[in-house]
Amino acid sequence: MNTIEVGGTVAAGFEDVRAEFAAVVAEEDGESGAQLAAFVCGRKVVDLWAGQEISGTTLTGLHSTTKGAGALVAALLIQDGALDVDQPVAHYWPRFAAAGKERITVRDVLVHRSGIVGVDGGFTVAELADERVIAERLIGQRPYFEPGTVHGYGGFVTHAIVGEVVRAITGTGIQQLFEQRIRIPYDLDIYLGLPAEFDHRYRPILPWRATPEMDAAFAANSPSSHSVAGISYNLNARGFTAADVMALPNDTAVRRLGQGSVGGVGSAHGIAAMYAAAITGIDDREPLLSLDTIAIISAIHSSGADLVRGDRAPYALGFEAKALLYPFLGAHAFGHTGSAGSDGFADPHSGLTYGYTRRRAAFAFNAPENARLAAALHRAATAARIAVSA
Repeated sequence: MNTIEVGGTVAAGFEDVRAEFAAVVAEEDGESGAQLAAFVCGRKVVDLWAGQEISGTTLTGLHSTTKGAGALVAALLIQDGALDVDQPVAHYWPRFAAAGKERITVRDVLVHRSGIVGVDGGFTVAELADERVIAERLIGQRPYFEPGTVHGYGGFVTHAIVGEVVRAITGTGIQQLFEQRIRIPYDLDIYLGLPAEFDHRYRPILPWRATPEMDAAFAANSPSSHSVAGISYNLNARGFTAADVMALPNDTAVRRLGQGSVGGVGSAHGIAAMYAAAITGIDDREPLLSLDTIAIISAIHSSGADLVRGDRAPYALGFEAKALLYPFLGAHAFGHTGSAGSDGFADPHSGLTYGYTRRRAAFAFNAPENARLAAALHRAATAARIAVSA
């Protein structure tokens, strides 16, 4: 195992987190190109990075970690009293009612129980870049399973639907509201629509490393292109593969438009700071969300087997229910992972927030190091809290 140089800082008491991060990146000889950041009660305690061309300010594609940003916009509208998630989507966006979708609620969409996971024939990359185009394609689409009965992940389409609801309520899209109400006020390094002036900071997502045997096993266990899972991952589009899923943020239009399901760009610091802004506030700014709103969005809605992602995909309202993925976290922990291995969450019980990115995609959409790093952070945060109270 090579010695990998780790840049950045940790607060006193978080030295073991640095050692764990160093071990994680060394296991891939620095190929992951990773960043790790964390806040506790609004105070930055970890900001680390390692790998070629990676610094603390490097930006890369976030894939579905983007959904956390989109869900925060919805949470603010719930908090404002402007969005009732138990209303049908068609109450806000009447055209959505076509093809048997008239009873699907906004809640169904946010917890992946709508039956709308993609479209017949799939999307082109150009279509996936623009959630208004995705939304237009969804109007005539029938659900792939009975809405409200089970859950199946709407990988590329969730926030195209939510975006039309947001637009009907506010007259503007998720991207503009995220910029105005979340990113700018808290000076966050996470973007739903990366300005061209920051392109020089972007590092493309790289394909995962795998032996021929690993690739063969992945192919043998992959969903068919016309299964519910295949449709959710857009594998029913001609020529579209798992490699294309990974490469999506590298497409300039995807980055520039920043569609709210998979188009976000950011750093680990940006992710962790966004969640800190949500639950505790940062830099003497008030938190974005009230305790009542946090209770609403973090309640567990869907658990058990997901038709797309299997049994490791429990959902809160627009977020993954992180307490069921990382059992050391509090019951109201919420966040979202991304396909290449990025992750972010907030644990309102401990005040811990987490952000992780990796430039080299994790094999088979699975980055198990997140559990190790999150556990190390939780141990350090718990020990620090005990020391302060002693």
